[in-house]
Parts: sequence; C-alpha cells; structure tokens
Amino acid sequence: MPCLLVLALSLGDGNRKILRIACISSTVKSAKHTRHHVPITAESATVPLGCIHAAFIFVMTMYTQLYNRLSFGWNTVKIDMSAARRDPLPIVPFGLAAFAATLFALGLALGTTIAVGMLFFIQIKIILRNKTSIESWIEEKAKDRIQYYQLDEVFIFPYDMGSKWKNFKQVFTWSGVPEGDGLEWPVREGCHQYSLTVEQLKQKADKRVRSVRYKVIEDYSGACCPLNRGVRTFLTSPCTEEPRIQLQRGELILATRGLRYWLYGDKILDDSFIEGTSRIRGWFPRNCVEKCPCDGESEPAPEGEKKTR
Repeated sequence: MPCLLVLALSLGDGNRKILRIACISSTVKSAKHTRHHVPITAESATVPLGCIHAAFIFVMTMYTQLYNRLSFGWNTVKIDMSAARRDPLPIVPFGLAAFAATLFALGLALGTTIAVGMLFFIQIKIILRNKTSIESWIEEKAKDRIQYYQLDEVFIFPYDMGSKWKNFKQVFTWSGVPEGDGLEWPVREGCHQYSLTVEQLKQKADKRVRSVRYKVIEDYSGACCPLNRGVRTFLTSPCTEEPRIQLQRGELILATRGLRYWLYGDKILDDSFIEGTSRIRGWFPRNCVEKCPCDGESEPAPEGEKKTR
C-alpha cells in the first residue's frame, strides 16, 4: 500500500507548498511486494516440515529406547534407564539425561511447527486476499462510514484483483520477482493508485466530525493500570503499546474512540484544537472525565454527506 502523499498550503508563508507524508504501510504489506517475501513464505512452509520430521525422529527414538528398558510385573511397570536389555548394547548411550534432552527437543519442535505454521497460513491468507489486517480495518471503516451517512457509493478495495489466483500470481511469478516496484502496484479496474488514500482522508475528516469533547473532573497520573480508578478500570486496561496521558482537573480532551471504561483522545492544548501543533494523545480512564455540554462544536460534516441513519 503506498504512503499518503498530500500537498498542503502553508499558513505562514503564503502559497508555499509542503509535502506531508503519512506512511501507514505495514511490515507484511511492504514485504509482500519485495523480493524477500517469496523466500520468507517458502521458509515459513519448509520450517514446519523440518520440525515435523525432527519430531518423528524424537518420538521413534524414545519409543525404541524405552521399549528395551520396560519390564512388566503383575501390578507394576518398571523402566530401567541404566542400560538396555538387549545384546549387543546400543552404540549411542541413552540415559536419563538424554531422555530429558530428547523430550525437551520434541517440545521445541512441536512448538515451532505450530508457531511458524500459523505464520505461514497468515501469509498465504494475506497473499490470496492481497490485503493486510490494517487494510481490512480500513475497509470495514469505509463500509461503516458509507452506511452511517447513507451515501450512494461503494468502496472497492483497489489492491484486490477480484480473484485469489490473480492475487497469488502477483507474488509468485516465474521470474521470482513479485509485481510492483515499491511505488506503484497493480490495482483493480475502476481504481487508481490513490483510491485507498482518498478513502483514508475521508475517514480522517469523519473522525473529526464524530469526536466528542470531554472535560477532566479528576486527576490521572498516566499509570498503565491505575489502582485508584476502580477494579474494573484496572482489569480492563487496554492491551496496546499506545501511551497513557496525564490529566489534570479542568483540561479538555477530544476523544475519538474508546472502550467501556477507557477513552482515547487528544489533549486540547488551547481553546481550539489546531492541527499541526504538538499533540498529546493516549488512553485515559473514562471515570476521570465528563462530557462537555458544548459538544456540538465539532467541525461540520464533509460536503455531500448526511449525518442521519
């Protein structure tokens, strides 16, 4: 997915143009259209096969070694790990330490098979759909925006060629080099290189429209799991790398999304939020703020859109 390239006019220097770049391509998507993705996918397919082979060897080794050391009584089963009951003795000694090491290696082989195998299926799913999880989320938001405003438009994901086989051939080619040069990708008919960029800009404008203004009524230290904000707030802390922000009584917050006990938003540094200034944003407990009565001061909806269900 190409980066967002937007030309904006500078407010301070007349008509001087500034190139703003907002790259939101994910690592998997970037790798999918490079020469490294094919060997990575092949490696994620062969590693589980090698681990399965190793696991089979470990299982058969333990089975044959333990079989020669088992002795059955009327009500007991004994295992003699000192030596095998056969002649000649095995060339490779297999004591208690070797058994523990083999069992540990078997666990590593099975764990690697599951982990890398899941990675392989995830990569194959991305290749067949030609869509990462981030892009799937953008597509869901596009459908929600169209339904929310009851628009007479249909969003078509530009990089899905409409066929899983066509998507597969974009990555696995006879030359071994995936299609695309890193700047331009093959797109579906009726779309262009910046169809996804245009949709993201619409979602940015819609995000500003739907944002809600809150006023801080209790101080918050910015702790990840605050103990003084309630048990439910402590237990439902968002599991994300996004930061928490400190709050002081009287500050204003512009919330854009949230959970049941947490909100995420930008701290309003001045009386009005000016885009481009230093932003302080993150998660904070919902019970630290209250909704402002002047919530209707958000920006108007984009032209041609209806805010009715």
